[in-house]
Amino acid sequence: MRTIYTYPYMLRKNTRSVFLGLAVCCSYLSASGQQVLTMKQAIQTALDNYGTIKARTNQLNASKAFLKETKSEYLPDVSLSAQQDYGTINGTNGPLFGYHGLSVASSGPSLANQNWNAAFGSLYLANVNWDFFSFGKSKEKIKVQQSVVNLNQTDLVQEQFQHEVRVATAYLNLLAAQRLSKSQQQNLDRASELRRVVVTRVKNGLNAGVDSSLANAEVSSAKIALTRAQDVEQEQANILAQYLGVEPQQFTLDSVFVSSQPKSIEQQPGVKPENHPLLQYYQNRIAISDEQAKYYKTFAYPTFSLFGVFQGRGSGFNADYASNLSSYSSSYGAGADPTRYNYLFGVGMVWNITNPFRIHYQVKSQKYTSMQLHDEYDVVSQRLRDQQVLAETRIGNALKNYNEAPIQVKAANDAYVQKNALYKNGLSNIVDLTTALFTLNRAETDRDIAYNNVWQALLYKAASSGDFGIFINNF
Repeated sequence: MRTIYTYPYMLRKNTRSVFLGLAVCCSYLSASGQQVLTMKQAIQTALDNYGTIKARTNQLNASKAFLKETKSEYLPDVSLSAQQDYGTINGTNGPLFGYHGLSVASSGPSLANQNWNAAFGSLYLANVNWDFFSFGKSKEKIKVQQSVVNLNQTDLVQEQFQHEVRVATAYLNLLAAQRLSKSQQQNLDRASELRRVVVTRVKNGLNAGVDSSLANAEVSSAKIALTRAQDVEQEQANILAQYLGVEPQQFTLDSVFVSSQPKSIEQQPGVKPENHPLLQYYQNRIAISDEQAKYYKTFAYPTFSLFGVFQGRGSGFNADYASNLSSYSSSYGAGADPTRYNYLFGVGMVWNITNPFRIHYQVKSQKYTSMQLHDEYDVVSQRLRDQQVLAETRIGNALKNYNEAPIQVKAANDAYVQKNALYKNGLSNIVDLTTALFTLNRAETDRDIAYNNVWQALLYKAASSGDFGIFINNF
């Protein structure tokens, strides 16, 4: 059973990001430096290069080729054979079974004694055999293989769809990680500036020496936070590079996902629920099983065949050889030239009368397999419906946080500026100032995540509805 969509969602700093989808991307370099890698460029490159998609494409091509072979099986078997031999023709009376071909067809008179007279002989044969009627067995086999082609086609489509979502996920994750690294760098700059002010005031005797220790601790904390953010950024860049099939590198991404909202976030999917790529794949699994059951039924019936043979035979032994043992020629031409011809044609029927008893249970087993696949289809369908409902909730919550984030950042920044001014004038202590610094850093982090979450929520909606267009065409 295939993995159901469990697309990640960027959460607050405390819970980290669980939106770690697979992705592939590529780098675009110019003479003047690194260009911006857009979302659409990343997705298209991933679809062109990703190994699993290439494998699905080859699987589809293989099933199409096998379908052509299956259609050709209805053609009659036409065999041509020619052989030229040299040997003796001593015969003997008695039964003989040529086990696995370990015997020769030496046709000649039964003589009283062995002799070693040898001449050339030849056999030319044309044979036609055609199972012209088998109660739809050939047609059902073709339908089964056509269902396999359809399954592989939908498998490729759903893999492409899932990969589009994975690439978009990794792209947004990396962009969010880059923004968090930038926020942590700004926090380190503020902490370093604070330490410079504190150290100056301590040297001038305006503040206690412990303030410089607290300032040093704040700088160290900011450096650790920056290192952690950079580590996450490198990890996300590595994921993106893996799915693009390139060496890990510094990607320059499109900032539209942190500077603006989707154009129409309330847009409804243009794909019917039953046409979701994943559901289409599961539906075709059921179709194959149903066709297999129909195909198995045909094995309970007989097969009618037309057959025909035309034969030419030559021999270096003459017709009176039985009475005159010297009446033969060892000449190659005498044996290679056919002198006797035979033909045969007819209609045959083959039917194993015990097959219906066996096939009955085989068909019954296949029908239970179809029921199993129906149950799996229902499970996937229910999960996708639940995810669509959750997607709407996530979009609403993401928009609320998007609107609150600027307010939080402005208030935290105002508080930091005020506490910084008060501290410089000796009207506040270092604890109040570092608290304001921490609050500002947390607000900037929440802002970066909130902006990214709007697009993550829209992507989740696209994934659950099966319409990637509502994400990719919304910026």
